Amino acid sequence: MGISARNCTCTTPKPCQHLMDYKLKYGLRNYTLVQDLFKFTTCGRTMMDKSKSEVPKCKVCSGCHGRFFMCLICSSVTCCVDPESNHALLHSESNGGHEIAVDMERAELYCFVCCDQVYDPEFDKAVVCKQMTRFPRSENGVMGSVDLRLSKRKRLDLVADLDLKSMKRLVAKRKQSSKSCFPLGLRGLNNLGNTCFMNSVLQALLHAPPLRNYFLNDRHNSESCRRSSVNQLCLPCDIDAIFCAVFSGDRTPFSPAKFLYSWWQHSENQACYEQQDAHEFFISMLDRIHEKLGRTNLENKENVDCQCIAHRVFSGILRSDVTCTSCGFTSSTYDPCVDISLELNMSTSYATDLLSKPGKPNKTTVSSTLTGCLDLFTRPEKLGSDQKLFCENCHEKHDAMKQMSIKKLPLVLCLHIKRFAHSHIQKMSRKIDHHLQFPFSFDMKPYLSSSIVKQRFGNRIFPFEGDESDISTEFEIFAVVTHSGMLESGHFVAYLRLKNQWYKCDDAWITEVDEEIVRASQCYLIFYVQKGLYHRGSEDLSCQPLSPLTDPFVPIAGCC
Repeated sequence: MGISARNCTCTTPKPCQHLMDYKLKYGLRNYTLVQDLFKFTTCGRTMMDKSKSEVPKCKVCSGCHGRFFMCLICSSVTCCVDPESNHALLHSESNGGHEIAVDMERAELYCFVCCDQVYDPEFDKAVVCKQMTRFPRSENGVMGSVDLRLSKRKRLDLVADLDLKSMKRLVAKRKQSSKSCFPLGLRGLNNLGNTCFMNSVLQALLHAPPLRNYFLNDRHNSESCRRSSVNQLCLPCDIDAIFCAVFSGDRTPFSPAKFLYSWWQHSENQACYEQQDAHEFFISMLDRIHEKLGRTNLENKENVDCQCIAHRVFSGILRSDVTCTSCGFTSSTYDPCVDISLELNMSTSYATDLLSKPGKPNKTTVSSTLTGCLDLFTRPEKLGSDQKLFCENCHEKHDAMKQMSIKKLPLVLCLHIKRFAHSHIQKMSRKIDHHLQFPFSFDMKPYLSSSIVKQRFGNRIFPFEGDESDISTEFEIFAVVTHSGMLESGHFVAYLRLKNQWYKCDDAWITEVDEEIVRASQCYLIFYVQKGLYHRGSEDLSCQPLSPLTDPFVPIAGCC
């Protein structure tokens, strides 16, 4: 994604119009009424307290299964078992003005016209105020340490800033008082209205060891950020605030609202409440970090390679060899990349069937493998007749073979699985629900340029230029972003591997899961980190002091 000048004037996209109409007519009265029904688990998850009432039953079918919604107008409880049995939607359509309800399982607002969660800071404030009443005050009337930590949870809006110094001091302390067994830094992110794509990627980046160490070591200090001002937003500053909040020891779900508004400001074409693509958000976020930090580094010193944290962590180099089939002359080009997009190595008949039939394609029990996808990525392919190479040796156009390889591996390897097939001829798109087997640890050496070229020519060539023997090629998985559902209405979820235990991050929900659940998921983005960085982060982060002189690429223990 290219870098272009952005308008620094702060303009806030309009929230859900149906929620605005509701608040204009009814105010915040019903927020207070449902506040007493909230409860909080030890891991910070917010939900309706069913112990204070009867077991929820649907007003329409009297069923007690599925997802329940409470109408904010009439307090009716209705269910949604599946799209064909959605009594909650039926209630909304049958009663004019009853569009807004509370998701009883998530304690979030839901609009049945927009068909998604909608975010309201005032509703979020009601949730937080309810939570703060859980803890008793000390004898002198001053809040205890847990209350103090909660009171420092600033709302991330356009006018309130986090006390970053206080939060970073909290990170450096040992969080022995935490009741949760979850590792430090594991915290749910509230859905702000179709933002599961953002939350899932943020969870992965928050636990990428080099990126985490950079921000927790205060390498980007918002107070000294030269571009911070009243009228300008700095995305790295907002990312820094999220790191501080997530690693503060607070387990309550966090609302990254200020970051969302800041990202909207820097990516105006994506400023909306519609569902977006997690991969596009990942690329856009790195682009925005580079836009700020890369420009600053170039002002300080001249460097051919960008030294911004986004490129130092995620940037690699791809090599493309185009070989003339007539004389064997090879033209090589090198391109930087922050991820590698892989085609699923499914059969040709399955891929054709996927786009040719209007209904669902026939399911197959055959799974693709990640190594198979990488083999397909680095396999030689014959270019079409319209892509003939002008050979510098023959001085004319000839048929050519093209082969991709990896010249330089990044510290953190992001593999993007192409799950959305597009047919320009038939003008249609469809999701590929093909299962992919992926290893938790593997060696990327077979896909390096040195290995590919040696395999192509054998031992008859001279030692490969720029030998990569000193580069670590072994990687360990630490995060997976998955996509479930259809192309038009899907849901993104992140799985994190911390201390060899997997956790599912479904917006505000954090749950411990077995690795079989992760292996069976429809992976969309897979994040690997160099093995040395993974294994050096096995101790508890809460026991480690934060030194401002610590190198960001010497891992602070506690990520995995």
